[in-house]
Amino acid sequence: MAIGSPLSPLACNIFMEWLEQKTISTAPVACRPCLWKRHEDDVLEIVRKGEVDNLTEHLSSIDPTSNVKFTYEQEQEGSNPVIDTLITRKPDGSVKLCIYRKENAH
Repeated sequence: MAIGSPLSPLACNIFMEWLEQKTISTAPVACRPCLWKRHEDDVLEIVRKGEVDNLTEHLSSIDPTSNVKFTYEQEQEGSNPVIDTLITRKPDGSVKLCIYRKENAH
């Protein structure tokens, strides 16, 4: 489907829904996420420590055309911006959420 087509977002969302259902249901137990939240093509997930590479490899293996490849960004220094939200882990283990806007690249 052409980029810019009014049906593109709908088709993309249907495909991503299928992909995530298939991925989560077939993920090995060791790397199965305990949290999975998606907005368009961004995913916030929580997985066991040391299992990120295994889950990413599994995610990328599901698309039969091999056109969809997943990448990841791990938490850096207790915080990570995702889906326009900055998630910060506090020393007591609690989490703080703030609105996040990327700086202009200009």
